[in-house]
Amino acid sequence: MITAILYHPDYLKHETGAHPERPERAALIAHEVKERDLEKRYVWLTPQVCSQEDILRCHTNDHYDLVHQACEKGLGALDADTVISKDSFQVSLMASGGVITAIDAVMDNQVDNAFVIVRPPGHHATPDRPMGFCLFNNVAVGARYAQTKRNLEQVLIVDWDVHHGNGTQDIFYLDNSVFYFSLHQYPHYPGTGRTNDTGEGKGQGYTLNAPLSANTSAKDYRNVFDEALKKILSKIKPDLILISAGFDSHREDPLGQLMLENEDFAWMTTRLKQTAQSLGHQRVISVLEGGYNLKKLGKIAVAHVEALAENL
Repeated sequence: MITAILYHPDYLKHETGAHPERPERAALIAHEVKERDLEKRYVWLTPQVCSQEDILRCHTNDHYDLVHQACEKGLGALDADTVISKDSFQVSLMASGGVITAIDAVMDNQVDNAFVIVRPPGHHATPDRPMGFCLFNNVAVGARYAQTKRNLEQVLIVDWDVHHGNGTQDIFYLDNSVFYFSLHQYPHYPGTGRTNDTGEGKGQGYTLNAPLSANTSAKDYRNVFDEALKKILSKIKPDLILISAGFDSHREDPLGQLMLENEDFAWMTTRLKQTAQSLGHQRVISVLEGGYNLKKLGKIAVAHVEALAENL
């Protein structure tokens, strides 16, 4: 397998100070992956900046302007959780642009799959509101780009962050071309993601939430994951699988109480690769969301990346 890693030092310019979502997260992941890549297996690609058009497929004009103007004015924060700096707007365009760059690389057969080490994260950003550390919804922007510019019809988004991706759910809640699946601790921030939230209108049945109680074992988590994949594949045959890769569902993360270990992230990665292969392609693109234990984060991410790069 040829796996791309997308990263740029400019991601560190989204300055957040003494905040859980801090520049060191992306830097240490990139460093750890490079240090472990003894055989130079990975292709390192430069993320590009996405366009306003790309953002507006998922977000309102008011949302776009709010983030832009708040960063220009140096407001410092959009809410109690969402810290910004003067460069955050441009960095957030590169975050969503990193997903688009990965999609192009996969679709042009330069690589088989990819891991995008982005920040700020994205899955809490709703169509009209930045929140929960997130400015624009990176995976959602990528999904819409893949459909409109690369002619892919059906996309699956798998979100294993410990927090529910309320923004991603909202963006696709009425849509039957993008299936959103989330496993998350519940009740937990942001308080969304109930079992009976399954979509509306044409999107009915295309949202699947697996709310899990604190201290759910890795074994039970894996069982839920496997059963969900069976349900999903009975509804949709995705041309692309996007992962909202939150590593805060690790048992030692300070912002969650789920019980996953490094090998569980590798296992889920392999299962999604197998799913793609069963559908006749290898298009799996992983996008960093949460993960806040700076002592563990790099090694968790390496386990994930090594699983991406392994031949099935």
